[in-house]
Amino acid sequence: MPNRTNTAWGVLFSLLFLGFCQAQNAPARLTGTLALSDQWKPVVYLIQPRQFNEIAANFSGLVVDSAAIDTRGNFAFSRPIPPDQAVLYQICVQPKGSRYANQLTDDDPLMANYFPLVLQSGVSVQFTGEADRLQATAAIAQPDAHNARLLRLRDIRHAAFRREQQWLAPGTSHDETQLLNHEAALLRYRRDLMAFADSCGDILPALVAARWVSPESDYERVPEFVVGQCNKWTTQQPAHPWAAALCQWSRDGKLPVLVGDTIPNFDLPTAAGDTVQLYQLLGEKYTILDIWASWCAPCRRENRTVLAPLYTKYHEKGLQIIGYSIDSSPNAWKAAIAKDGAVWPHTSHLTGDATPFMEALRLTTIPANFILDKNGRVLAKNLHGTELERFLVMRYE
Repeated sequence: MPNRTNTAWGVLFSLLFLGFCQAQNAPARLTGTLALSDQWKPVVYLIQPRQFNEIAANFSGLVVDSAAIDTRGNFAFSRPIPPDQAVLYQICVQPKGSRYANQLTDDDPLMANYFPLVLQSGVSVQFTGEADRLQATAAIAQPDAHNARLLRLRDIRHAAFRREQQWLAPGTSHDETQLLNHEAALLRYRRDLMAFADSCGDILPALVAARWVSPESDYERVPEFVVGQCNKWTTQQPAHPWAAALCQWSRDGKLPVLVGDTIPNFDLPTAAGDTVQLYQLLGEKYTILDIWASWCAPCRRENRTVLAPLYTKYHEKGLQIIGYSIDSSPNAWKAAIAKDGAVWPHTSHLTGDATPFMEALRLTTIPANFILDKNGRVLAKNLHGTELERFLVMRYE
């Protein structure tokens, strides 16, 4: 005679197991509430970046769904999200009159009209925010680990931007001589995002941080970061296609000479009219290889207020400065050297931007510099003003 108690427990267990499996495989559900002002369409869009460079990119992601926002601000997406794995999306709103659903405004992060979020199997997301400042006000009720990291990344990004807002806010104009201050502020802002990406063990938030470092995909000033992220994710998640896409920026000579590399020993024409190899000019201890031009206002200011005093102070202690100019006019070049009191060795091919040395360094932007040891190994890059002074003080005093 069958044991009815065991049979009943077996049926109950089967139902529970079936329910568990169905919950695990259930489509993600995205609902929420958005406070709207008059300028916004009463619609919220779900955008999917299909590749790494579509994250936080204007007019690039795929519009996978939209949902109406009712008079109380509520919305619910009805189309099921494929329940296979964690997928990055961007939820966004558009102003009235906009023709596009995937336009992401991001010049001012505090006013960005989108927020990145992760949807995955069996996890529902309840999202709230204000359309006027969607990214800044975005909140998720009881976020899963992926979305909790994205919220933390948003907070880091916005805190860094507020700190540097004097220099980074859209429409802020600065005198040419202040461009180095702007660049220093941009680097400080980026450092917070890079630190997050380097410490994050979750590839999706980390790659959002990498894109926020430069939505324009310009990593010339932070190539070491890109190489580090490439090495990290190709080791930890080699099958992820976005890891391979990120690595494309560190291959094929796309990034400048890195810290730790040895500078190429290039033949350089000097202001005196001869040609010498770069290594012949290296200092006994340290060398600042300074890439500049006579028409570059920040470069000229650096010559007078930073490099000349450092050369006077430390040259007898083994510091060398080598100037390399991307000028095309020999008269303008030599006049600038004399006017700035730049008494260190100067070199140039006098071919303007199209110089073989810049190609060898893989540089397109000036001012730039490399701080080298006595063997030509790169110790640091693009240190200016007080940062450069501090670097040398730590080594000489």
